[in-house]
Amino acid sequence: MDVAVLGVMIPIIALMIPIVWILTRHRQKIAEMQVRATADLSAEKAAQYASHTRELEERVRVLERIVTDSGYNVATQIEALRDARDVEARHDERRETPIN
Repeated sequence: MDVAVLGVMIPIIALMIPIVWILTRHRQKIAEMQVRATADLSAEKAAQYASHTRELEERVRVLERIVTDSGYNVATQIEALRDARDVEARHDERRETPIN
């Protein structure tokens, strides 16, 4: 290599080293921030899922208590609800039917 080329390359390389180091450090900080943000979001979602699971477990416990109570006839109540729906449906049909 020519001495003139080396004289130009040495300062350029000397300036590039800190620039590359600064850019690398900046990218590393951004990556760390993204990891923290993802971890925070994951923790929040996990808390929401845990809360939702607790609510569902409570509801299942209530349903189990209702079904296992002595003297409680689930089938009769289901049929009563179906009958009530049939009555409501007929009532709604009568309202919609025009009177001539």
